[in-house]
Amino acid sequence: MQSVLPLFAQDNGDAAAGAVGAICGLFGFALWLAVILAVVVGMWKIFDKAGKPGWASLIPIYNLYVLTEISGRDIIWFVLCFIPCINIVALVLIWMDVAKNFGKDPVYGLGLAFLSPIFIPLLGFSKAVYRPAKSK
Repeated sequence: MQSVLPLFAQDNGDAAAGAVGAICGLFGFALWLAVILAVVVGMWKIFDKAGKPGWASLIPIYNLYVLTEISGRDIIWFVLCFIPCINIVALVLIWMDVAKNFGKDPVYGLGLAFLSPIFIPLLGFSKAVYRPAKSK
């Protein structure tokens, strides 16, 4: 039992290590917050470009419904987003149609689906114009 006790001993003599840890933690939090803010503002801009209310991007589930409308897909695709495994395919196809309606290629739609924190702000702040296709 005595050989285990030194493992629980604490050395408070190195305050610099704690300060570095705190700074790294704050930097990580600030970076995370910046990415989240960029995605939220990018979605807001995408919704505005499509003629939908920007605030709709802030409301969970409703934003998915509006995104389905922007893609031009039927309401069944919104419902499919709640079925496990099928939701992945449905969301990829929705994002690909969103990209198509903004004049982007299918690879850009895959980027929207799988690398959203990068591609959503890119689409939101780009000069792409929303041109809806006919409903599917």
